[in-house]
Amino acid sequence: MSNLATLTDEPSVRITLELLDVGLAEYPRRDFSIRLWNGDVWGNGESPRFSLVLKHPGSLRRMILGPSQLSLGEAYIYDDFDIEGDLEAAFDFADYLTAHELELTEKLRLAGLLLRLPHHDGNGEKHELRPVLHGKLHSKQRDREAVTYHYDLSNDFYRLWLDRRMVYSCAYFKRGDEDLDTAQANKLDYICRKLRLRPGDRLLDLGCGWGGLVLWAAQHFGARALGVTLSPAQAELARECIREAGVGDRCAVQVCDYRDLDPAEPFDKIVSVGMFEHVGESRLPEYFEHVWKLLRSGGVFLNHGIATSAVFQRKGASFIDKYVFPDGGLVPLGSTIRLGEACGFEVRDVESLREHYARTLRHWVRRLDEHYEEARRITSEIVYRIWRIYMAGSGWAFAKGRVNVYQVLFSKPDDGDSGLPLTRAGWYGSSS
Repeated sequence: MSNLATLTDEPSVRITLELLDVGLAEYPRRDFSIRLWNGDVWGNGESPRFSLVLKHPGSLRRMILGPSQLSLGEAYIYDDFDIEGDLEAAFDFADYLTAHELELTEKLRLAGLLLRLPHHDGNGEKHELRPVLHGKLHSKQRDREAVTYHYDLSNDFYRLWLDRRMVYSCAYFKRGDEDLDTAQANKLDYICRKLRLRPGDRLLDLGCGWGGLVLWAAQHFGARALGVTLSPAQAELARECIREAGVGDRCAVQVCDYRDLDPAEPFDKIVSVGMFEHVGESRLPEYFEHVWKLLRSGGVFLNHGIATSAVFQRKGASFIDKYVFPDGGLVPLGSTIRLGEACGFEVRDVESLREHYARTLRHWVRRLDEHYEEARRITSEIVYRIWRIYMAGSGWAFAKGRVNVYQVLFSKPDDGDSGLPLTRAGWYGSSS
């Protein structure tokens, strides 16, 4: 039976409580509470890990009438419900809602109850947040629109919760208790060592973001580094950082589609960090073919990208695809390796950084929450909620193994000679 703080006769309250009793009868965990708009509490009201706060009588109708990642995400960002306490823990509950299969009679009973709850129109900003993209999927124009939708949101917004170098990819925790600035510096250094950067090496960074990696490579390894991005806002800030660092003679950032880069002067080393996910599965053969042409014989290419599980399949529409990364796409690690090898690359190393990304995302969510008022002022309440739920959900997915992130080091052997040392001790040792 329901654990009520108060008892009312309001029909929507009684229907909601009955829905919770029926729909969650088989849910094994009782370490959370659900608080209704009138103050009634269902579940563990004494020591909940998190509390789900229903904001109005139609909340459950919006949330679980055909529950999916998308419907739950929209219900959250448009303020049908809120989450207090451990945000990441709430995703176990959401996973149950979207994956649990009810018997037909239970489904019909729940549907009948849900349809008796009132409609709620939601927030008026709803239709303004969806990206409007033009042209063929993964055409240059459409990719530019998709990238700028996400990355040109506001440099000031990203600055609130990223590290001081504005690195928007997973950090590298050598101990686990480092602060975010230190862990991101670890990652930049680790990548440069994997690439075995030498003074004077020509480095290309595909999807360079705000320029953190090209700056690090130029300052600490003496590389001649070029970064490319489709985001004018990122490029503007990156160029400002390059000027302030005084390395403009060997470091540059361009607004450029990687497909427009001329392979006539190939690079010694190429790196792609967090850009691979935007390419699209249908374009991956072209991606690897063009990187192959841009890399000199004997060079190496480090591809750092998020991968979907080869065995787990999401049910329903994706919230992230619609509101965060339009036209993005993840593939299993095996597809990445197969497509790279098909172009002639040799796989030299594969490393999972899954736990590192879970830690990174927790840092980002905590820092975003600490700057809640500023985030709302710079963007809006709904944008804040989009980023909060997307990053917390991603952290949960990495922690559970639903997604992974891999650094795959490819080489382009010169007549069979990779130019790489025989052991990892020689590979990842100091090369600056």
